[in-house]
Amino acid sequence: MIRKFDWLLFGSAVTLSGLGLLALYSIGLGAGGSGFLEFKKQLLFFAVAVVLALVVPFIFHYRWLASMTRPLYVALILLLLAVLVFGRTIRGATGWLYLGPAGFQPIELAKLVLIVIMARFLAVHGRYTKDLRTVIQSAVTVAIILLLVMLQPDLGGAVVLAAVWFLMVAVSGMKVRHVLTMIGILVLVGVAAWLLLLKPYQKDRILTFIHPTSDPFGRGYNVTQSVIAIGAGEFSGRGVASGSQSQLRFLPEAPTDFIYSVIAEELGFVGVVIMLGLFALLFYRLYVLARRCPDDFPLFLVLGGMALLGVEVGVNVGVASGVLPVTGIALPFVSAGGSSLLTRFLLIAVMESIAVRQG
Repeated sequence: MIRKFDWLLFGSAVTLSGLGLLALYSIGLGAGGSGFLEFKKQLLFFAVAVVLALVVPFIFHYRWLASMTRPLYVALILLLLAVLVFGRTIRGATGWLYLGPAGFQPIELAKLVLIVIMARFLAVHGRYTKDLRTVIQSAVTVAIILLLVMLQPDLGGAVVLAAVWFLMVAVSGMKVRHVLTMIGILVLVGVAAWLLLLKPYQKDRILTFIHPTSDPFGRGYNVTQSVIAIGAGEFSGRGVASGSQSQLRFLPEAPTDFIYSVIAEELGFVGVVIMLGLFALLFYRLYVLARRCPDDFPLFLVLGGMALLGVEVGVNVGVASGVLPVTGIALPFVSAGGSSLLTRFLLIAVMESIAVRQG
């Protein structure tokens, strides 16, 4: 089992986290005082996450997840309801639960549970996804989760969940007319969300995407500063702790939403290529693992993991580059955040559990 452990998959995730820690250390140098608190917290979570990824695959069989889908679904619904009742509001969204001083975001756990639920559903019903009723059945199951997430409201999290569900159903062999039907439903849901659920600041983000230069010192400030930071990095970057946008705090949310911009400014084009190359290696190893899966359940687990990470990387980089509206999606393994880091390494642990039990 140790010989079958995918060290390239594990190593790419660890190296990406190391790159994120370097960026957080740089930000801490510029912040001074308690600026290193974010770095220290992330380092602690990183140590725990690495242990999880190394231990879990050998003691937890991925097939156990197939028998746990209903309890996981019920537990997730209860957890999302608890967030609405007992959660703490941060940046306009009630998405945090606290147990004493420790807080976590259930939405990050929801993304993993969704993959498990859909993998089990498609493993059983995949051959019937050309039947619209089966597609609708899966959509209703996911819609309950989406509704609870939108009520927080967490637009970015809802977008990721919807995208992962859509991609997993699409690769199962859905008919073209069903794809068009789903797109129509998503458009109607989007209109309803705009009229009934979205908060003013979320509408502002979308309007800023359509007209990014209309309010450069207000709604468009974050993206404007991000694009400036990326351009300032040029080929080789300004050097660690030498980026003006991050060090002088012109760049908002530098440790989380815009950490890609910090890396681009301080390490330049070279640093960005290295980071994206590590993501490419990670996706390639998942692709290799998917080809080796013996049946549909592990296959859809891997495809779901690829969909989740692909959507998050694409959205985060797109937001930082100014080509997508600001959604608050972290860069997997790189951005600060214990909930995100632990759940992404837990995802890697599930992938490794599949790898060590193949052939």
